[in-house]
Amino acid sequence: MRVRIDIDEAQADAHLPEAKPDGSGVGVNYAEQMLKAFKLTLPDGRKLHARRKGLKITLTIGDKSGEGILRRLEHGPDVKNIFRKALDEAARNAGASIEFQPNVIHLDIE
Repeated sequence: MRVRIDIDEAQADAHLPEAKPDGSGVGVNYAEQMLKAFKLTLPDGRKLHARRKGLKITLTIGDKSGEGILRRLEHGPDVKNIFRKALDEAARNAGASIEFQPNVIHLDIE
């Protein structure tokens, strides 16, 4: 099943460290803004939810969940790349794959 998640990149870009410093080095404010769109019910009734706690992103799809870490040393210094790699890791660990496009994230769920 392919799920389309619409995001407002302009609103999220306002929370990049260059515009709104957060002191984390990995853009936690940007990650929070991007993850707001990840709260919905799938057509088959399962819940989709993503949250951040510290440097860890947790993606939950129904009863499966996966975690990804915001890693500045491996994926930085670009905050957007750090976020995408962490979300991709969380999706893989939850049994899904993810594709990023402008203003849209596609999640392929098994």
